[in-house]
Amino acid sequence: MECEGGADWSQVRVLPDTCVELFLNYTSTPIAVIDQELYKRSIVCFRLSRPVDVQMRKGSGCLAVCFHPGMAYLFFRMPMHLFKDTTINFFDVWNGATSELEDKLAGIPNDEGRSAVVQDFLLRQLTLEKQDLQVAYCLGKAQLTRGSIAVRKLAEETGLSQRQLSRRFHQSIGLSPKEYLGVCRFNSSLQYLANYPDMSLTEIAHLSGYYDQAHFIRDYKVYTGHSPGEVVAASHILF
Repeated sequence: MECEGGADWSQVRVLPDTCVELFLNYTSTPIAVIDQELYKRSIVCFRLSRPVDVQMRKGSGCLAVCFHPGMAYLFFRMPMHLFKDTTINFFDVWNGATSELEDKLAGIPNDEGRSAVVQDFLLRQLTLEKQDLQVAYCLGKAQLTRGSIAVRKLAEETGLSQRQLSRRFHQSIGLSPKEYLGVCRFNSSLQYLANYPDMSLTEIAHLSGYYDQAHFIRDYKVYTGHSPGEVVAASHILF
């Protein structure tokens, strides 16, 4: 990601997608202002259940790494719920690694070379701990049903109590099962908005699993700060 626009700062609103992302700075320019806080170096963004306003400065450049839901836990070795909806300095996650990694990236002229360096670094952080297969099953069901499955049903199919399932989700995802399903349903509606611009909002709400228009609008207010119609018309909202 490189900011080459004419303005000194370019602001966008980024919506929640249940994924953890690394933004590795390979320039001397501060990487971004996120929710009015300046981050000069590499960061980790736990954008799980709320939008964030991001301003990238002209001349900034970073390599972005997006983890599939549940996968960041195997690299970070920390309970994900501790960082829900936060942005933290990369240095605070892997103490001492940031400067060396940033220096390497700064000296490489192309994305292919940078990607290889970052992949090597991440593989060295990967733990031997196995993925939680019951949570992985639930994530698959959530994607398959676009978030339209009851938590009770997921608990029954995995043989866990709802409390046990919630504890597992908080550990590896950072959200409760109910929260995760809500974001999945919301993201499903965004896909309809992006791919079928002529489809009515009422039809999109129905196809995305919303019981009524009020629920659809309420989720958009929570996840975007805007109504569905405002999201469609806005040029500064990324989805």
